[in-house]
Amino acid sequence: MSEPLCRRPVLIVDAANVVGSVPDGWWRDRKGAAERLRDLLAGRDAGEEVILVVEGAARGVESVPGVRVDAAPGSGDDRIVELAAAHADRPCVVVTADRALRERVKAYGAQCAGPRSVRPS
Repeated sequence: MSEPLCRRPVLIVDAANVVGSVPDGWWRDRKGAAERLRDLLAGRDAGEEVILVVEGAARGVESVPGVRVDAAPGSGDDRIVELAAAHADRPCVVVTADRALRERVKAYGAQCAGPRSVRPS
């Protein structure tokens, strides 16, 4: 029996932090780097809802099947905290290496994972 949609785990990915974890020239095309990360996430077969939070120059990245892209209107970190709070009723993992952000989302019961959990170095 599958889990109800409302209880399905959610994976919230800090696009700027994960993209910035590998020095592959991402700074020359932030939107393109976020799109490559989105496509990598779309290829996962993990059964969770995936939300990719983008900000700044990466705004404008479109959602694809399997990955909802959320363009932060301001701070990406603030948006990630809002999303963690909104999903506090189900399992939630935030992917970031940002220590301050990790502490903020843990207050809502979210677990944290590093960038390598979704993107090989």
